[in-house]
Amino acid sequence: MSSLLLRGFLLGFAVAASPGPIFFLCLRRTLLRGRLYGLLSGFGVATADAFYAAIAAFGVAVVTAAVAGGRRPLAVLGGAALIVLGARILLDRQQTPSETAPAMTRAGLAWAYVSTLALTITNPATVISFAALAATLGLGTGAGLVKPSVLVLGVLLGSAAWWCLLAVTASSLRGRLTPRVIRGISTFSGVAIAMLGMLAIYASFS
Repeated sequence: MSSLLLRGFLLGFAVAASPGPIFFLCLRRTLLRGRLYGLLSGFGVATADAFYAAIAAFGVAVVTAAVAGGRRPLAVLGGAALIVLGARILLDRQQTPSETAPAMTRAGLAWAYVSTLALTITNPATVISFAALAATLGLGTGAGLVKPSVLVLGVLLGSAAWWCLLAVTASSLRGRLTPRVIRGISTFSGVAIAMLGMLAIYASFS
């Protein structure tokens, strides 16, 4: 079981560490609003990763097929959300940590978690990746409950570990970066997120 937990951990860590719009989003949030905001944003992603890992590991073929079959609507929805998010970041790129820190509220922290959870859930490529992993590890309808549960726990821990590492590292650099550098990161993040959203929509129709 420990081997399966480790493999799940490594998978969750690797999937979370893959470059993508959520990386830029969590990085920017940490730099602007602090470690807690970045952590909760990352935990939203880890929750979605664990959810998709559970679907794949427990062999829920009907749900997996439904998600895969609805790839285009999910891609369009997620891509549109990324474009809007990128545009908002570009409009707010002049913000600095000192200007945004007072805005942290319980509602804002909840939104940090829910928004990244929703953005990750709308990415159908995630469930396909975890379905391939479950097949590789030999998990499925005959695996019982223990092995899939261990795998899902490993994925959750691995993904959460990556986002903790990112939040801690980014927050440690937060006080050393000048407002100009942070604005540059915000601009780059906004452009990257919007472009990735456009690519997601384009790929769904190609």
